[in-house]
Amino acid sequence: MPTPATPTASTTATPTPGAERDENLRRILGVVGEKFSAQPERATVRFRASGVGGDGVRSDIRIGRHELVVDEPPALAGQDAGPSPVETALAALLSCQVVTYRLWAAKLGIPLDDVSVDVEGAIDLRRFYGIDDSGRAGFGDVRLVVTLSGPAGEERYRELAAAVDEHCPVLDLFRNPTPVTVEHVTA
Repeated sequence: MPTPATPTASTTATPTPGAERDENLRRILGVVGEKFSAQPERATVRFRASGVGGDGVRSDIRIGRHELVVDEPPALAGQDAGPSPVETALAALLSCQVVTYRLWAAKLGIPLDDVSVDVEGAIDLRRFYGIDDSGRAGFGDVRLVVTLSGPAGEERYRELAAAVDEHCPVLDLFRNPTPVTVEHVTA
């Protein structure tokens, strides 16, 4: 009979996919943290996207090597060839939440098996259509429901949620004014 110090097939721990993911995230966070601490001027990264109008109200977007079609449903003058601009904004918020939850769970050492996010936003379209200019053109409100699963207790997940609320870049875009410069060019 093996002694407790001798591992057997039934007692040898193999890393779970989540553990491997978290270890990889911690490694990346360490490398990036060291780099940006040593060279803070390299921490500001400029992201870019470009696009052209297509049929109807469709937009064909290029983001790096990725292509994205953004359109409207027929009720909003589109052909429903892709998600609408506001749906794309909600998707950006949702996906940034998932990324930020994963990174901060790894950074804080909080085990997180899964994160799912549902998001919805309400827009009064009267301003968009020029019927009533008194309200906002954008979302009047946005609601997120984040579901976390894993072995950590409620207190640890509240700690994680607070860190994500503080550090999620797209959530920051929705919550705080961002200077935007629009340059109009006639071709």
